[in-house]
Amino acid sequence: MPERYAVIIGSGFGELGAGKPQPVEENRFGRPSAPIRHINVADTAVMTLSRHGDEHTIPPHAVNYRANLLALLDGGVTDVIALCTVGLVTDRCAPGEVAVPDQLIDYTWGREHTVFDGGDGVVDHIEFTVPFSQTLREKLLAAATSAGVGCADGGVYAATQGPRLETAAEVDRLERDGADYVGMTAMPEAAIACELGLRYACFALGVNRAAGRGDVPIHSDLEASTGIAREAAKSVLHHFFTGQN
Repeated sequence: MPERYAVIIGSGFGELGAGKPQPVEENRFGRPSAPIRHINVADTAVMTLSRHGDEHTIPPHAVNYRANLLALLDGGVTDVIALCTVGLVTDRCAPGEVAVPDQLIDYTWGREHTVFDGGDGVVDHIEFTVPFSQTLREKLLAAATSAGVGCADGGVYAATQGPRLETAAEVDRLERDGADYVGMTAMPEAAIACELGLRYACFALGVNRAAGRGDVPIHSDLEASTGIAREAAKSVLHHFFTGQN
């Protein structure tokens, strides 16, 4: 089966969310965050979906991850690149740089985190030893090399509940647990993608030092670094999809 790609986007990627929207249709898990859009990136047909809604009004803990991913699957998607902004716990990468994590730790709670909820009488226990698709990870890393963009290979993503940021003590705990990056959206997104048979990779944008790790207030760090990380990510995605032609 040929690959068909989707990019799950956050805010600040206007051109990735500029395609003609498809009608938003509820599925068995409810209503997706936003319409699916069809765009061409480097002559490759790509679907996009705004995780937090078109106006960025849905907080991380309230995203309907199940409905979003099922909508992509129903649209024929096989491979999902998830753009995730992260705070940097360690020096694995710097603010303004990008990374492709290879592991994660889930600290979230209360989210609808599985498609195997007993609603249809089907239960499965997926293997989640390797949470991200190695094939997609390697393609993203190769695209970063082609684009001349520095990209950290690997590292542990810690998924926290949000929407508040973490305390310095919480970030100390994350580092003791082995985390390199902290964000709020890769779980349960990655696990649900795996349950649905989708290949999924997290493409992380380092936008600030995590709490207690920087010399300036976090939101000042965000202002200075977010635009740089977005441009790096756009360049990598362009080279990624050029390589799929």
